[in-house]
Amino acid sequence: MTDEIFTLSHDILIAIFAIGYAAIILEFLIRVNKTAVALFMAVACWLIYFVGDPQPLTTSLAFLNTHLSDVSQILFFLLGAMTMVELIDSHKGFNTFIHYLHTRSKRKMLWITCLLAFFLSAVLDNLTTTILMISILRKLIPHKKERFLYSCMVIVAANAGGAWTPIGDVTTTMLWIGGQITSLTVIRELFLPSLVSMLFPLVLYTFTLKGNFPKSEIDFRDEPLEPGAHLVFYLGIVLFLFVPVFKALTGMPPFMGMLISLAIMWLVTDIMHHRHEQRHHLRVPYILTKIDVSSILFFLGILLGVNALESTGILDGAAQWLNKNMGNEAIIASVIGVVSAIIDNVPLVAATMGMYDLQSTPTDSPLWLMIAYAAGTGGSILVMGSSAGVALMGLEKVDFFSYLKKISIPVFIGYVLGMLFYVFLF
Repeated sequence: MTDEIFTLSHDILIAIFAIGYAAIILEFLIRVNKTAVALFMAVACWLIYFVGDPQPLTTSLAFLNTHLSDVSQILFFLLGAMTMVELIDSHKGFNTFIHYLHTRSKRKMLWITCLLAFFLSAVLDNLTTTILMISILRKLIPHKKERFLYSCMVIVAANAGGAWTPIGDVTTTMLWIGGQITSLTVIRELFLPSLVSMLFPLVLYTFTLKGNFPKSEIDFRDEPLEPGAHLVFYLGIVLFLFVPVFKALTGMPPFMGMLISLAIMWLVTDIMHHRHEQRHHLRVPYILTKIDVSSILFFLGILLGVNALESTGILDGAAQWLNKNMGNEAIIASVIGVVSAIIDNVPLVAATMGMYDLQSTPTDSPLWLMIAYAAGTGGSILVMGSSAGVALMGLEKVDFFSYLKKISIPVFIGYVLGMLFYVFLF
């Protein structure tokens, strides 16, 4: 009887997860926020697990507490990173380099935009970089039709740039915090494949652009900066780069490096602005009210939901099926990347981390590195395949079929070329 209850609870858990996942994917159709679905799904999955688990309650609670500890590290890391980025933006620190993008050549503009997004995403993250670059492009290219290609290539460049550093994409951060990859290895081995995945569509579209933009009437250098903008911008970039260095020097988890970086920024901005009441919007307590808490709660829900599946052993069975039917690690990683264009890459990577343990697949093994590349760059194949793409849909109203028709095929070829480059090089 106990075995029957255990099997039934597994089936119900899978059904709840599948229904919740479908609701998350179809958020724009059903008009129900994905965060609400993710949180409900997570609690429901763990409730079913507790009810059907034949082990003592204390053992089930221990599983939950262990997973919550791992998830919390990711959430604290994201909270610190988002606060620092918002703090820089509130000072208009990013405006310090806008005028460097100002060129009338369409081809030059495309290259500057993509290269900046590629490297900026590696330091910040792909979502933040996308929002920043789209806001800049709106000032540089007033006409929406002319911005389409540039906006879409920002997604490609930002996702590619986020794949080769431990802080550039939330999935790479998850793998880094989980111990699947290390900072120097992921930078050394994924930089060139990620660059290749971006360069193919970039070079292709370069030949389709001709002529110059009309002379802009906007002088970006006249846009006023907030007090301390330069200091906050450059200090913020240095502190982001300090996070992996802190981990390497101390051995402490990455979120501790991000928290101490945030603390330094907090101290510096308080010292600069505490005497000026009119600058309250430049201090961290106000900045925290602008943080996208919904995104953080979404990650909490989806990661805990995947952890519930992992605790039942379902993901182990999925890993065995993949190994039996595909075998080749490059094929497995490539399939995960393509699927991430349809399904959010966060739960996909979380599921993969649960499918393969560090004993059988040790840190910095080719599988983990290929998954980091595939999950990061594969999301660019479709506009809804990454958080950056979803942001583009909201900001620029780019529809699914326009992106599919004009962007997806070159991006897919670039994705395949980057994977092949990694396989043959390493």
